[in-house]
Amino acid sequence: ASPPGRRADMTLRAERLGRMASLMKIQLRLSEWQLAQLRQQEQNLQEEEAYLVTTLNERRLPMGSSSESIARRLTTTGVGVRAVQAEASRQFDQVRAENRRVKHLEQIARSAAAADLRDAERRALEEMTNLHAGARDRTAPTG
Repeated sequence: ASPPGRRADMTLRAERLGRMASLMKIQLRLSEWQLAQLRQQEQNLQEEEAYLVTTLNERRLPMGSSSESIARRLTTTGVGVRAVQAEASRQFDQVRAENRRVKHLEQIARSAAAADLRDAERRALEEMTNLHAGARDRTAPTG
């Protein structure tokens, strides 16, 4: 039979792994949200870029704007799009890595919980066997 301390250690380990997996899932959700924000920002910048290109091509300059100022805005927006795309790419890689870590930790937590359950079942079976053997000893005829 396992010593009582081992049982508590196994249970604590399984619970701790479960909590760690939960926290990692929350971090993953946050990373996914950040990625969604970056993609939205990228979309907004691309729409701004398209607007500026159309404005320059069709010569419909807003009041008080020159083609030079629109061209500068277009350059700045293009740089912003590329920077956000690079950041989104890094964030996507981070989300993928975190997702793999979460899945791995969940597997470890499931294994620990299963080992804990097997240990509890084995102890319960041993206790029932010992009780049954004790009852049999008390009812056995003495010779």
